[in-house]
Amino acid sequence: MEDASANQWQFPLSLEDKPRLRKLTVSAREGDLGDKARRGGEQKLASIAMGDVSETEKTKSVANWEAEDQISNRVKKMKRSPQGRYLGISRMQYLTIGFFMLSQFLVKAFNVPLEELENGGHHWIVLVAGSNGWYNYRHQADVCHAYQIVHQHGVPDDRIIVMMFDDLAQSDDHAVSASTDLNNLPRVCTEFLFLVGKHVTPEIFLAVLRGDAEAVKGKGSGKVLKSGPKDHVFIYFADHGADGILAFPNDDLHVDELQKTIKYMHRHKKYAKMVLYIEACESGSMMVELPEDINVFATTAANPDESSYACYYDEARDTYLGDVYSVVWMEDSDQEDLKKESLHQQFKIVKKRTNTSHVQEYGNLTLSHMKLNAFQGSKKAPPKTQHPRDIVDAVPSPDVLLDILKRRYMATNDIVLAQKLLTEINVHLERKQLIQETMKKIASIVTQSVEQADWILNSRSRIHDHECYQTATYHFKTRCFNWHKPLNEYALRQLYALVNLCEGYSIIFNISRNYRPMIPHHTLCKLAGDVNILSRILGMIPLKYRNQQLYRNWDGYGSKAV
Repeated sequence: MEDASANQWQFPLSLEDKPRLRKLTVSAREGDLGDKARRGGEQKLASIAMGDVSETEKTKSVANWEAEDQISNRVKKMKRSPQGRYLGISRMQYLTIGFFMLSQFLVKAFNVPLEELENGGHHWIVLVAGSNGWYNYRHQADVCHAYQIVHQHGVPDDRIIVMMFDDLAQSDDHAVSASTDLNNLPRVCTEFLFLVGKHVTPEIFLAVLRGDAEAVKGKGSGKVLKSGPKDHVFIYFADHGADGILAFPNDDLHVDELQKTIKYMHRHKKYAKMVLYIEACESGSMMVELPEDINVFATTAANPDESSYACYYDEARDTYLGDVYSVVWMEDSDQEDLKKESLHQQFKIVKKRTNTSHVQEYGNLTLSHMKLNAFQGSKKAPPKTQHPRDIVDAVPSPDVLLDILKRRYMATNDIVLAQKLLTEINVHLERKQLIQETMKKIASIVTQSVEQADWILNSRSRIHDHECYQTATYHFKTRCFNWHKPLNEYALRQLYALVNLCEGYSIIFNISRNYRPMIPHHTLCKLAGDVNILSRILGMIPLKYRNQQLYRNWDGYGSKAV
């Protein structure tokens, strides 16, 4: 009978031997527990404590298992048998450790959601493409790529919020099938995630961050952040920008509005830790004042004074498919194990590969030592087989539309189309020059000094007087050049001069010395409707100063201010 029993343990063992093997390994790990098991059932408790039995098995009686003394005898016989000598006790120890580690992994895998954080919190993701139009294809493609990354790494759709205009498939320039994936990789977003079209606004974006469901009710999916004090929030934004501004399709988000919302989120415990990635020109200006003590870490595609760059021009679509900073960080997340690479490591990789602009980091830099999986998803996804391409066609974001027109012009053999494209190119070049000349004249007339005007146009100041700057940019946009129209987009590159006027010429813009500027009725440029720019510059002054009536003649113009 003993021989038959011993034969049950001939190696190699089969899956049918798993229950006995579990008990056998416990005995080998704990020693001969036969007497202890008979006295108090401690063997069963030891197995449960080590995680080697299932919930169902926990309810089984010790009597259902073979007697512990028989198991102990089998272990001794195994040591004396040829099979036992071949196996050796060290092999048994390794087997024991292996099963223990496997059992612990399975317990965690089946009882803890893959997207859950170690502290019991969750991942929350907000992805925003703030532009529209075919020539801005890359921004929506970037966001769809980011969605695929977090989705494949285990973040559930109910914790992902996507804002994008979603107009590409209906575009007249859509030269490929409407069912074609955005970008050259599978990067399609699920439609129900969208806040689309007219709902892609700064107000809705900030409401989403605050968790203001009432403000977003009836707008797209109506989803907002429902994060709490244990959760990690990851925000990615891609669009155009300027000094202290992130552009949306028809409006702008100012830096003080974003910073106030971030601080609101911190005060109301909307996150444990938060990370922002921002793809935009002069994007550093949005984060340069980010506090270091509110558990927020941010990286930006550019410093406060320079453009970001587009890349991956696609001849089939006649547009750029990505932005350098965004492509680099997303291709890195595609290739790397997010559980092993830290935010700081990714930052260094992105900074090195993004040689077109100066990638920046802000806020609590200590957070950058956390792993990427803490923000982009905890589930391990298979690495992409497609390796990153060399970026050889990067172009400054403000020049993208002009570059696309030039590429189309060079590629066509149609004389009629070539003439049309050449006309468009000249119109854009003329408008770019007009925008530059207009800002020069504004600076010259406001300062009445060649040297000071030169300082306005060639220096950079940080924004402190937000009220003045917001008022100035609003009127420059609505009365001069609306940069939300493709033809006027270059106006964003000139807004730094308004910062300098607000910060360096408070006597002109803020009337801090009870003085109202002397503005001539003088036309500087002709736009549609012969807009008179400087005759309306008083509109730039904050409302609280507009009742002061101090009119004087401006020497050299012979006209009274209006």
